[in-house]
Amino acid sequence: MSVSIQGAFPGRRMRRVRKHDFSRRLMAENQLSVNDLIYPMFVLEGTNRRESVASMPGIERLSIDLLLEEAAYIASLGVPAIALFPVVSQPFKSELAEEAYNVDGLVQTAVRALKAHVPELGVITDVALDPFTVHGQDGIIDDEGYVLNDITTDILIKQALSHADAGADVIAPSDMMDGRIGAIREALEQAGHINTQIMAYSAKYASNYYGPFRDAVGSTANLKGGDKKTYQMDPANSDEALHEVAMDISEGADMVMVKPGMPYLDVVRRVKSELQVPTYAYQVSGEYAMHMAAFQNGWLKERETVMESLMCFKRAGADGVLTYFAKTVAEWLAAEGAERGLNLKK
Repeated sequence: MSVSIQGAFPGRRMRRVRKHDFSRRLMAENQLSVNDLIYPMFVLEGTNRRESVASMPGIERLSIDLLLEEAAYIASLGVPAIALFPVVSQPFKSELAEEAYNVDGLVQTAVRALKAHVPELGVITDVALDPFTVHGQDGIIDDEGYVLNDITTDILIKQALSHADAGADVIAPSDMMDGRIGAIREALEQAGHINTQIMAYSAKYASNYYGPFRDAVGSTANLKGGDKKTYQMDPANSDEALHEVAMDISEGADMVMVKPGMPYLDVVRRVKSELQVPTYAYQVSGEYAMHMAAFQNGWLKERETVMESLMCFKRAGADGVLTYFAKTVAEWLAAEGAERGLNLKK
């Protein structure tokens, strides 16, 4: 129930509480902390390897040994979790994506190493077939190139179980196949992985903001200009997103995600307000790339703009954000905390 507040100028001056830093801090309706951050990371094959992603300045693909070092640093900053994405070389790609559920595959090996070396850090794994298919689609295709829902789901189940067996804390199906959350949840329960969480990419849109990510994981060339409109959502729709989220929750998802992020904050708000479920958003590669281009050209202030962008997610209702700025923001927040502590001692 809304409440009508009576009051008029000058008795009510809205600027009054904005005059001082202390009162602005007291009146802030939302807060951003390190607990809101999830850091996406790219892992590649080999040892002592790092590769820069040209379209994502500051982001690198790392071999497992270097990934462990970076993950330990991320954990030391207090970031709760990372989201892991594999860079799979061409010989491991196939029509049926068999490498996706290889017990000794890149993701499975990385997860075991992460949980052994940085056990306190949450590990979220991507469950989708596009890194492992020769055509770059998120599933198995027929002769006309259409992604087959149920056959794809069967393979996603195998992939999810292999991740859970390796020790993944959160399984994150990003494929947008119908019914895959229920099927994966049932398989996890039957295999004894009763506490393995599912973060469902429930409202994942067929967006043009994913380009740099596809460069990072090496699926752009395989996709060959194709699109994913037959399974990812139409950017014109938001009611449909609520149905997708509701179905995934009913099938056993513990939390849901809206992707991309800032262009879809209206969807984040609707999901959180109308369904009241744990809601996350992904500030995707294209958003990161645009920000970085503006920073490098001196068009925007980096720190202020990044912090504002993430506060927008919180204001919209997101419980957390997957963002490539997570490490940098965590460093800023740690420095702010240290500075505040020094000032208190004075």
